[in-house]
Amino acid sequence: MRNIFRLALLLIVCSTPVLASSTQQVELILFRQGNNSLPASHIAPDLWAQGAVMLSRESQRSTQLDYLANKLTAENGYQVVLHQSWLQADGDPAVALTTGPAFFEHYPVQGTLTLSLARHTTVHLDLWLNQFNADKTLLSSERFKHKATVKRDQVTFIDHYPFGALIRIQPYGKAKQTPVQSGAHAADFE
Repeated sequence: MRNIFRLALLLIVCSTPVLASSTQQVELILFRQGNNSLPASHIAPDLWAQGAVMLSRESQRSTQLDYLANKLTAENGYQVVLHQSWLQADGDPAVALTTGPAFFEHYPVQGTLTLSLARHTTVHLDLWLNQFNADKTLLSSERFKHKATVKRDQVTFIDHYPFGALIRIQPYGKAKQTPVQSGAHAADFE
């Protein structure tokens, strides 16, 4: 009986680091809905990244949700402003997302994404969409700050008018190429 207890304890102790160090592939599409703008009451702060880790080239991956991004066209009333995919370890802090050229350490799109992994994953998005003056200083900013619970391996829509986001989180290695789908709208989110 003692040996069974010790064996069970040994298996638990040895398997915990494996579970704790798993890596997720995260893909995010941020898009504008319509032509409306909703400026924040203040411009994006200079310390917008707040200690988040900048995405490295090694952690970036090719996007798999292109078939959805391709449907978010101006003709349909949308504009994709960010579409990125990357690897993130379960214990990693927030990641800093950017797109476009930097002007005085600000980007056209900048912000952070934090994951809290459990049975359902909690995503904290804090993104800024910036407009610049002719001298490349910040003119105005729009903010997308939202917390959502998402299921792994599923595309989740996050609505935060005038913006929306599609996000998918899946264990790395399980990620597969998603075929182009046609037909009903519900089929887009399988």
